[in-house]
Amino acid sequence: MRTILSRSRTLLLAALAGGLAAAAPVAAQQSPAGPATAPAPVATPAPAATPAPSPATPAPAAQAPAAAPAPAAAAAAPAAPPPWMQGAPDNPAVANIAPVFPPPIPTAADKLPQAKLKLPANFHIEVYQSGVANARSLRVSDKGTVFVSSRVLGNVYAIVDKNGKREVKTLAKGLNSPNGIALHSGTLYIAEINKISKIDNIEAQLDNPPTPTVIYDDLPNDAPHGWKFLTVGPDNKLYFNIGAPCNICMPPPTHAQIRRIDLDGKNAEVVARGVRQIVGMDFNPTSKVLYFTENQRDWLSEDQPNDKLNRLLHPGRDNFGYPYCHGGDIEDPQFGWGHSCDEFVKPVAQLGPHSAPLGMRFYTGKMFPAQYHNTIFIARHGSWNKTHKIGGDVVVVHLNPDGTFKSMEPFITGFLVDNKYLGRPVDMEWLKDGSMLLSDDYNGAVYRITYGPQRVSMGR
Repeated sequence: MRTILSRSRTLLLAALAGGLAAAAPVAAQQSPAGPATAPAPVATPAPAATPAPSPATPAPAAQAPAAAPAPAAAAAAPAAPPPWMQGAPDNPAVANIAPVFPPPIPTAADKLPQAKLKLPANFHIEVYQSGVANARSLRVSDKGTVFVSSRVLGNVYAIVDKNGKREVKTLAKGLNSPNGIALHSGTLYIAEINKISKIDNIEAQLDNPPTPTVIYDDLPNDAPHGWKFLTVGPDNKLYFNIGAPCNICMPPPTHAQIRRIDLDGKNAEVVARGVRQIVGMDFNPTSKVLYFTENQRDWLSEDQPNDKLNRLLHPGRDNFGYPYCHGGDIEDPQFGWGHSCDEFVKPVAQLGPHSAPLGMRFYTGKMFPAQYHNTIFIARHGSWNKTHKIGGDVVVVHLNPDGTFKSMEPFITGFLVDNKYLGRPVDMEWLKDGSMLLSDDYNGAVYRITYGPQRVSMGR
């Protein structure tokens, strides 16, 4: 375990340093809307021609000037700002606002904050598994294996039960931000920044997993907002996002969209445009409509724009506004000229400014009370782009029978205390008994939430 934690610490520090040093992308063109088409491959620009040096004509020796004094050493050029600073105002008030990075190693089990978290009456939370560094997306197999992705570490894990005690197996290492994972018919699908791969019959190979087989790689390689969420739709196709390669820019036509592909990687289509960044999506179990969370631009103001919950009613035609409109009601001060937010799909709900809604799932289990059936649970990772942070919680969204917004209420609070994070929830998934699993990438942990009489924690 000490070796694993040491490696996790080294990889996490290296990944964080690399993320800060990534260059900001170049803006390009994107039309406000368009039909679903197979995405064009990302063009690689030819390198700019380097002009040949002109031959110097030497002056006659008799006229050669005296050597000039050596100039003082030129001041070093200032370092390029990290991508997350793109669009920041030139204002000293923002000097201390920056992304929140997790501790370098997972938090020890006895230091996790579950006892400080608040839930509705008769709900209980316990540690399901600690030591899962940078735990992000969750998937649960029919056999009960819990698959967990990471983003900055590049690992994919499996939490397995061995003789009544859980252990973590690392299935893949060194991947390119493999945030998105999905399970279908025994196959594990993994979405990295620049490709989607699969491992067939994964549960028969947990002790010696093979190298994932690439099924789709017609993807950009931009690190900013390049990590993906991955899910399988009721049409047995893989759905995933390609984020905008910037905080605010005119994205290329290959970005700021949702695509879907067949399970073998063929027949790619763009089903939605104008989406800045998505880290959670799920299909309504009744209507089969895709709902998804969306993170809006930074540095517009402390209290605007609102992050969103959206739904895709017209695949191939719906445009959700980026970069012209944010939050469903604010035109961008640069790109919004000549546009109105009324041109674009309105959100189902506004989820708070800079609250960073990530994972979302419709509840289809039977453990929780009836009022939670078919509601949406959303993990709000929590803001960084605010002086006074919000989020760091799990909320529940109730819908009307027609799928529109009815109400929203807190479900788990306490990850954010006195403007400091004790943890940051990312994604949730359901066990067979209807209980919830919740990942926390800040602490490298997975929690289990149950309803009813207090349950005794199982071995971990």
